[in-house]
Amino acid sequence: MRSALIALAVTAFVAGTVSAQVPTGKMGALRPDQQRFFELYKELVETDTSVTSGDCTRAAAQIATRLKAAGFSDDQITQFSVPDHPKEGGIVAVYPGTSSTLKPILLLAHIDVVAAKRADWVRDPYTLVEEDGYYYARGIADDKMMAASWADTLIRFKQEGYKPQRTVKMALTCGEETDTAFNGAQYLANNKRDLIDAAFALNEGGGGDTDGKGHIVAQSIQVGEKIYQDYHLVATNPGGHSSQPVRENAIYAMSEALLKVGAHEFPAEFSDTTRAFFSRAGASRKDEMGAAMVALAKDPSDEKAAKVVNTDKGFHSMLRTTCVATMINGGHAVNALPQRVEANVNCRIFPGHTPLEIKDALAAAIGNPKISIDLARKDKPLAKSPALDPAIIGPMEKLSAKYFPGVPVIPSMSTGATDGLYMSAVGIPTYGVPGMWGDPDGNGAHGLNERLEVRSVYVGRDYLFDLVKALAE
Repeated sequence: MRSALIALAVTAFVAGTVSAQVPTGKMGALRPDQQRFFELYKELVETDTSVTSGDCTRAAAQIATRLKAAGFSDDQITQFSVPDHPKEGGIVAVYPGTSSTLKPILLLAHIDVVAAKRADWVRDPYTLVEEDGYYYARGIADDKMMAASWADTLIRFKQEGYKPQRTVKMALTCGEETDTAFNGAQYLANNKRDLIDAAFALNEGGGGDTDGKGHIVAQSIQVGEKIYQDYHLVATNPGGHSSQPVRENAIYAMSEALLKVGAHEFPAEFSDTTRAFFSRAGASRKDEMGAAMVALAKDPSDEKAAKVVNTDKGFHSMLRTTCVATMINGGHAVNALPQRVEANVNCRIFPGHTPLEIKDALAAAIGNPKISIDLARKDKPLAKSPALDPAIIGPMEKLSAKYFPGVPVIPSMSTGATDGLYMSAVGIPTYGVPGMWGDPDGNGAHGLNERLEVRSVYVGRDYLFDLVKALAE
């Protein structure tokens, strides 16, 4: 799930009014269709799907049961898993369209979640709780709200007897939250390409942001993302007795290497998406930051503007490749010189660069050939940014104007990572959509006490339903 970057960018805007029927009380205030959605959402959220103790295959089966109850036939539903990862399965559903020439739409979401430790949470992370206008639970926002909305959309289509021109496909997969786990989106892209074939995909990564006081200040459309890549660094040494230390020490060598990584600054650069973001978001502000954003978009060599923009960690990351040390492990005894030290450096690579290119840049920055550097994973495709296609972006903007009057819609590039990577790699352009919104603190996603505003859930659900209908025609 993305950060609250857009909220910081456009705080000069006057917050818009949400134009939709929104529940204001407890569950009894829900419309019948909202109650049915809540039941689906609650079941999905309360099914543990973490890589450590969860079962995505079970969650996918629960969705399949609901689809069949709504009238989907067995041949319209594909549940999948692999023998080595029986609990990391997913589901693909197909809702047929009337056109034989228009390519389908793919609705993509992940149903796995980051592990949550009960002792650290105020509430049980796998029980949906409503408090003070928010739903709380692990995955409530990332990404089970979207997964539930996509499944609910297909169920509503079936109940209405809706006949779209485009076929609408849905893929709910596991493995997005753990880079080394079995990834269902990657599996489908590489092994079931025909099953998920589509003109484009709708995914997480976009959405709205508030000012932290309940007012929506922006909606964003994710158009592209960075490449996620971990690097494994190793320093070795013969070691020896700690009572006779020598200058050559694996811990010191790795420490020096990581300090150099920390000091290394990759150059600023723009893509079409990030240039549009800085130009439009900057123009909306009436402060020094806004002027600097616009100036830097016009002239990337403007050092004065860059100095201002780089004070914001989100903007700094959006402008370049970033690398940071995240884990370290070394030594084998408290009374011995270290023989081996390992570290992980996590990089988020700006589109247009390869992991091997960044590996060489890290080696040059470290300047010590005795520090080995290797890619933790070598099978990930390169991220490909989709085009700013008016036929896709236009309906998102039009519906945003209906649901969120006066709120700007801004294209953005995610500095994180989504499963859209695997779709774009096989020729399915993938967009992170507007709709639901979050707060500047990130709503606890990946952290403690994850939450999502109740209004965001039901307005976002209706927005996504209308968006799929608009694009299906």
